[in-house]
Amino acid sequence: MSTFETKEQVSAGGVVYRRRGGKTEVALISVGEPARWQLPKGLVGRGETPLEAALREVREETGLACEVEGELERVEYWYFSKGGGRRVRFHKFVHFYLMRFVSGDVSGHDDEVNEARWVEAEEAEGMLAFKGERKALSEAREMLAAGAVD
Repeated sequence: MSTFETKEQVSAGGVVYRRRGGKTEVALISVGEPARWQLPKGLVGRGETPLEAALREVREETGLACEVEGELERVEYWYFSKGGGRRVRFHKFVHFYLMRFVSGDVSGHDDEVNEARWVEAEEAEGMLAFKGERKALSEAREMLAAGAVD
């Protein structure tokens, strides 16, 4: 029986929305090759809170400044990756926040991202590559529909 080194990893990100033409749009990013669509997120840095990391990552990956309007359910999952030539098992926690767009332009994203774009919220759910992110977006859409924010 083989054993794996296990590490914990904490990330944070946002479901960024804006209202346009009577519809709700959300900001998605495309990363990797082949490209996959996801919500903007990244690792929480040393001395940084998940909320601070979420705002920073959203700004870096989308070029957008936002205000946090609510906390969404934390996503948790396991995955394997190679670390130092060995397989490492990661237990990952992702803190997502509902964020209202304030300013900026998606063309201002950083080089880690292939593309950032605004997508109608309903369409975005079908584009997201990861189940946990689809769940976060669904929860955000429910909050917005219920008038819990905005």
